Amino acid sequence: MSKPNIQAPNNPDAHPRGEFLPPSAQSSPSLDDPFCSAASYSAKQRFAPKDESAFSAVKGHNKRGVKAVHKYEVVNFSPDLSGNPVPSTVEGLAGKRFHFIGAGGIGMSGLAQLLMKNNAIVTGSDQAATAVTAKLAQSGADIKIGHSPSNLNSEMDAVVISAAIKPDNPELKLAQARGCKIYKYAQMLGELMNCYEGIAIAGTHGKSTTSGWLAYLLRQVGIDVNFVVGAEVSQLGSSSGVGDSQYFVAEACEYDRSFLNLRPKIACILNIEEDHLDYYKDEDEIVGAFTEFALGVKPDGVLIANGGDPNVAKIIMDSRSPLARGQVYPCESRGGNDSLVRCETFGLNANCNFYAQHLVLHDGLYAFDVYHNGELLGPTSISLPGRHNVANALAVVAMAVNMGVSGQQVLQRLSSFTGVDRRLMLKGQFVVRNTTITVLDDYAHHPTEIKASLEAIRQRYQPKRIWCIFQPHQYSRTRFLLDDFAESFKLADVIIVPEIYFVRDSQQSKKEVNAQMLVDRMRANGTDAVFIDDFGAICEYLQANVAAGDLVITMGAGDIWKVTDEYIRRLRGNS
Repeated sequence: MSKPNIQAPNNPDAHPRGEFLPPSAQSSPSLDDPFCSAASYSAKQRFAPKDESAFSAVKGHNKRGVKAVHKYEVVNFSPDLSGNPVPSTVEGLAGKRFHFIGAGGIGMSGLAQLLMKNNAIVTGSDQAATAVTAKLAQSGADIKIGHSPSNLNSEMDAVVISAAIKPDNPELKLAQARGCKIYKYAQMLGELMNCYEGIAIAGTHGKSTTSGWLAYLLRQVGIDVNFVVGAEVSQLGSSSGVGDSQYFVAEACEYDRSFLNLRPKIACILNIEEDHLDYYKDEDEIVGAFTEFALGVKPDGVLIANGGDPNVAKIIMDSRSPLARGQVYPCESRGGNDSLVRCETFGLNANCNFYAQHLVLHDGLYAFDVYHNGELLGPTSISLPGRHNVANALAVVAMAVNMGVSGQQVLQRLSSFTGVDRRLMLKGQFVVRNTTITVLDDYAHHPTEIKASLEAIRQRYQPKRIWCIFQPHQYSRTRFLLDDFAESFKLADVIIVPEIYFVRDSQQSKKEVNAQMLVDRMRANGTDAVFIDDFGAICEYLQANVAAGDLVITMGAGDIWKVTDEYIRRLRGNS
């Protein structure tokens, strides 16, 4: 059997991990900076191949220098990055002042909480008052509503901005004029992760579910983990949390190559597929970015990879560099010393290190046996519907076991996790005029996710008909994947499509595609689809047509959940 291995990306235009040249608009950090060093990330920390030619293209590219992946400079905190267990607070952060522009975001608020846990002083602003901003204020942050230069204290050590902040933001412009150090969210996430034993979960699909599942499970077995998840986890009380352990679990987003700011001790790649084609040129470039992410695992760390995903296989199966599944190979560390990095795979195939067999459906939920390197760990079951969640569960098992948690502890608790917000979320089952109608809400916004969710719904609920209200997310994504979207709704009976949710798009992109075009393509494929733009009109259409035993689900990454809430309000009024 051939060994799976890892290679450097073949794309000569790809950015080698970590070599960020500071833009001319900003000065490099000074050596006497109290919380960061002058060194940028080194590109040396890689899985070292036996055949050095495997990295020749990247090395040659490094000598010429590369453009920054992000607009703002990436710098390092001074706390020890050795990977040794850290105390309950990180040395070097106490008393430092951080200002968060867009503090009400899920990830931003999580980082702010973590900084406050380490006795940093946090201020911030957001456009609207929310439960998130209220929680930050209750925790000790000074949060202003609205963006104004007066919100920015003159003594800031650093400013953190969310991805939604535009260049003309008044607080950002003032911070630049003052020469403040400015971090994007992903950069600050990377800096904080460097102070802990980081576990970063990447993939086109399943990041939030898997990250929340792992954080929940670790806390169940007594590890008070820090975490930042991209969705609310009701069983954890939030999308982020601060703990007293050295571990930090976080999602690793591939958009804008954000995940290249992270250097985790454990990295997980769930899957790789075409997406974010407004940023990436093609699938090969996406695979190249994930390769760079994999190359960023810290010395003595481990890469957990989906052994059944063809694009992940491109990273771990090449014969030119020696990262074989379950085996240990030398890795050149930041200081040039040999360290060890492992790769372990998970999947439904017995060739993987962690794999599931004997899958059985009980009331639409899977039970199965889990094996590790051919030996039975034990039986388990999950409470999340869908075969795709078996793969997510195996990733959780692999990461937890590689952290030192016993397999038995993991398998006993796996089924107690009930999911994250807006992922096949059961909103309720309502009796209206002696008929039962089931209502769900889901975040699926990619064709693969839509297929997986609809299949899971069929297995779990066995409805008479599925009414799917799908709000496409981004004009560019809809245009690039139009045919795939049109094919992805075969398991739904009726699809209602409002206009495409506008985010990160240009006005030109709005002229190239619209929701009616998608509906027409669906109808050409034999799918019953209708375009209704107004949310209220959608609810009226559902009230007039949904019958006993039917299931209604809203899908999309925008604000389509509002339809669910309004429809439920109307159902309760008619019950």
